[in-house]
Amino acid sequence: MKITDVRAHHIRIPYDAGVASFRQGASAITALDMVIVEVATDAGLTGWGDAFAYVSPRTTRSAVEEMIAPQAIGLEVPDAAGIPAVMEQIQRNLHLFGRYGITMFAISGLDIALWDLAAKIKGVPLHRLLGEIRRPAIPAYASLLRIGAPDNIAAECRKALALGYGAIKLHETTRPVVFAAREAIGPDIPLMVDMNCPLSGEQAIAFATACRDAQPMFLEEPVWPPEDFATLADVRSNGGLGIAAGENACTEYQFRQMIDARAVSHAQPSVIKVGGITEFLKVAALADQRGVKIVPHSPYFGPGLLATLHLLATRDDGLVEMFYLKREACLWGGRADVDATGHVVVPSGPGLGYEPDRGVMERYRVG
Repeated sequence: MKITDVRAHHIRIPYDAGVASFRQGASAITALDMVIVEVATDAGLTGWGDAFAYVSPRTTRSAVEEMIAPQAIGLEVPDAAGIPAVMEQIQRNLHLFGRYGITMFAISGLDIALWDLAAKIKGVPLHRLLGEIRRPAIPAYASLLRIGAPDNIAAECRKALALGYGAIKLHETTRPVVFAAREAIGPDIPLMVDMNCPLSGEQAIAFATACRDAQPMFLEEPVWPPEDFATLADVRSNGGLGIAAGENACTEYQFRQMIDARAVSHAQPSVIKVGGITEFLKVAALADQRGVKIVPHSPYFGPGLLATLHLLATRDDGLVEMFYLKREACLWGGRADVDATGHVVVPSGPGLGYEPDRGVMERYRVG
């Protein structure tokens, strides 16, 4: 079976985040931009992947079309055991364009699609290729967008708990909002604080110390730049809180540098950024060996979400991250949503488990 075509679909689904006012640069993000990778074969089977693209969808799409498609078209579709060698060769072929960022996002999309195909060829759900299923549904946490006002944060936290979520993550950088969230959710609900890389090491240690009584599970990416693992390790050692990072890291090699530096208590590989399922599995094996917990970065709603569910299904721990918002449409007909118990069911169909709704793809297609 050979790959006959690789297409990149830019899909933009509007959402309503209520009081949240998350910003990237000068513009508020009001829609979920996805680049869905479609890999066609001469046997009629289709594999689906996902390449990270929040604020650069046209760039990611171009990377898939100009770098990935020429590498993949004509290849024999590998089985699960053969995917790592194929992906390593493609990484080697494309290393001139960088080992991180857009290049790896595009590579991630192809890798996920190849795993989808490998499982479909076997007629089994993806998790069957990854190991023994341990959890048929994955506990989710509500990943709140940036809000700012303590009263609003407290109200949103209470709403999320009422919907069934069993854990909360803030995207905030001030002490009052952290304590407002803790007061709203009580002492037993896990609370995480994602800072998105704003502070120096000294500032991050001071912030961690100030927030210690609120008992967050971890501070996520408190320092700039995110690859300054020595400073991150210093914050972990002297701040008195767990430290999470990894959504900005690509490949097992960079995670090894992070973990060797003792920078994190929680590693956060993002399957649509790190290099796909292949690199995610390497990161997870390394983290398990070193006693670092895996909490994936996964606030997305395309094939990457399904891949994350399958990866977590073979583990005894780990939560799935779900953006706390109301989107206008769903590629999966609502089947990958959080249920009333705060869990997301792991798909049981062949491959990733669900086929994207092509009607939704066409309705929300860009370009």
